[in-house]
Amino acid sequence: MTFKEKVFNIVKGIPEGETLTYKEVAKRAGSPNAYRAVGSILGTNYDSNIPCHRVLRSDGGVGGYNRGIENKKKILKKEGALA
Repeated sequence: MTFKEKVFNIVKGIPEGETLTYKEVAKRAGSPNAYRAVGSILGTNYDSNIPCHRVLRSDGGVGGYNRGIENKKKILKKEGALA
C-alpha cells in the first residue's frame, strides 16, 4: 500500500464529529514527519467518501481545504467538531 493510500484509508476512518491533525495522520501512516505530505495529498482529494475536512493543523488552525477554508469550517461546525 502506498503512503497516499494509507493516508486516504486513515482519513476515511475519522468519524463524523471527530478530527485528527495532519501530524497524527502521518504518524498513523507510518511516517511521523510527513505531515506536510499529508496536507499535499489531501489537497488532491475530490472523493466525497474521504472526509479530508476532518484533518486539522496541530496549532489548532483548520488548515487548507480544496473546496475553501470557509466551507471546511462550515462543515466542521455542522458536524459538531468546531465551535
